[in-house]
Amino acid sequence: MYQMETAKPNTTLTDTINVAITDDHVLYRAGVKTALGMKKDIKILFEADNGMHLLNMLKSIQPDVILLDVQMPIMDGIATLPEVKKLYPNIKIIMLTMHDEPTMITRLMELGANSYLTKNSDSELIYEAIKTCHEQEYFFNALTNKALIDGLRTKRQGEGNYNHEVKLSDKEITVLKLMCEEKSTKEIADIVDLSPRTVEAIRDKLKSKIGARSTAGLILYAVKNNIIEG
Repeated sequence: MYQMETAKPNTTLTDTINVAITDDHVLYRAGVKTALGMKKDIKILFEADNGMHLLNMLKSIQPDVILLDVQMPIMDGIATLPEVKKLYPNIKIIMLTMHDEPTMITRLMELGANSYLTKNSDSELIYEAIKTCHEQEYFFNALTNKALIDGLRTKRQGEGNYNHEVKLSDKEITVLKLMCEEKSTKEIADIVDLSPRTVEAIRDKLKSKIGARSTAGLILYAVKNNIIEG
């Protein structure tokens, strides 16, 4: 079913990214594990074959990043994602699937996914997504960007739980625009001449004012309200 390495996260080097693979296909897990195992800064902590197994494993050991398959028996990735985010909000989750449906991508990003890759992605792209999510929280690629923007265009203005009557300050609008440009917290801090902690506080305040649960939600709001061009 799954196996776990004996090493614990706090025994690894600080620059090592601890990863868990959750997928019901043994051969796929083996292939990804072998490919990522060749990277010196990646350590596969454990494997699980469905969401229930993953949640059980997380009780004793938490990785930095989880590769999570969307379709699995017993408990699929769609049900697992919000549970993991609720219990372990700092863990980054990269969703894996055979499908690239915009509506599915948008839904998962709104639920808190940090990236979305098709399962035919090569190992270098998976590695890049892991590194970027670990360092900058999100990995936006052509797939996610198209889904978030094109998917949004098909929605009626009345849909969603966003508060469209909020008034954003110039500073908040500037930070939001920079977030939409995929700038990291540090890059935004340098541009607006604030500390990274202040930028994080502005981001959290934006989520609260707008009613968004994730950075993806903020981007959806920005496009819908013409803060950036979709």
